[in-house]
Amino acid sequence: MAKRISVVVSQSPSKNPAKRKLEEDIVTGLLFENGIDVAVVPNLYDIKPDSTGMLALKRMGGNMVVVSWLFERAAHWVLDRNQIHGHVGETLLKNEDEEEDAEDDESEDSEESEAADKNRVIDSRDIPNRKIYCLDLKTTNRADDFINEIKRIQKENSVTVVTLGDVLSAAPLKPANSATKGTAATNGNAVSADAVARMESPTNDTALSADGNGLEQAAVQRFEEAGGRRWYPVIDYSRCTNCMECIDFCLFGVYGVDRIDTILVEQPDNCRKGCPACSRVCPENAIMFPQHKTPAIAGSMDAASNLKIDLSQLFGAPADGKSAEEIAAIERDEQLLMVGRDAVGMTGLKKRHENRSDEPKDDLDSLVDELNDLDI
Repeated sequence: MAKRISVVVSQSPSKNPAKRKLEEDIVTGLLFENGIDVAVVPNLYDIKPDSTGMLALKRMGGNMVVVSWLFERAAHWVLDRNQIHGHVGETLLKNEDEEEDAEDDESEDSEESEAADKNRVIDSRDIPNRKIYCLDLKTTNRADDFINEIKRIQKENSVTVVTLGDVLSAAPLKPANSATKGTAATNGNAVSADAVARMESPTNDTALSADGNGLEQAAVQRFEEAGGRRWYPVIDYSRCTNCMECIDFCLFGVYGVDRIDTILVEQPDNCRKGCPACSRVCPENAIMFPQHKTPAIAGSMDAASNLKIDLSQLFGAPADGKSAEEIAAIERDEQLLMVGRDAVGMTGLKKRHENRSDEPKDDLDSLVDELNDLDI
């Protein structure tokens, strides 16, 4: 199989002409690049897990480049929560502010060393041997910058990948049995038969044509969904220590745990639109709301690497002396009152781990944990 790479262009949730032009200029610039397949999907953050666009992304194998209006960190973990896993691919496309901040890397080494001493959720995860490169469309307004970076990434790729074109040319996906009543199970999600049909024959912008090296020119597939805007937290598991402070704090049933008691966003659509309170109480800045106007909450890499600064100011809080936790409690109370519930103030803040020791567990600790698990 020829070496190819998949490029996903995620459209802005707005219909801003300048943003649409940049997106389409990138797509057009990739049309005649050999070895590249392009998929155009709606805003990555808004796509439902069982949509045709997300199905297509889940079925792509190998390395992937995702171009979106989200911060790179946010885009990576939005994909991850949709079971699209991979190692973070290093990108060289940076905006001027990030290049200036790079000069301060030496002063941040001690903070990063301290952070590395903690156990992170990602340390226990089995990540597939693939890279996902995320490019932020806010970085520059020049399409050529993105096209050149994608070409650089393609050149450094030395593995054979299964691309969108391979998926679409494979045997059609059929419902498992007639008892599904018009649905098919795919990757653990129930998908309508109509959605599967659209998946099998998406809109093609151009036909494939082979060059002298056997690499086909770009095929552009477009996936359009009628879904609306969404608002939910996204967890960065490279920072998350599974402290559970978010699940203690949130009173709307958004968070849950999986079979091995790892925190997850279980009911994303239970989240109160516009409320970022749980991100303020996370001690590791591991919770993002990618559509928030404040970079630290939206997933800025700079914010994630600077945990020692005043968090209340980092999160866009007014300069009135309130801490990030106090602001979060106020925001949560506002949402509770809006749905007819009582305000709770600072209840649930750091109650689970405020007295926790950072020392490694000894045999006695392990025995106590076992007794607790017995629920006697």
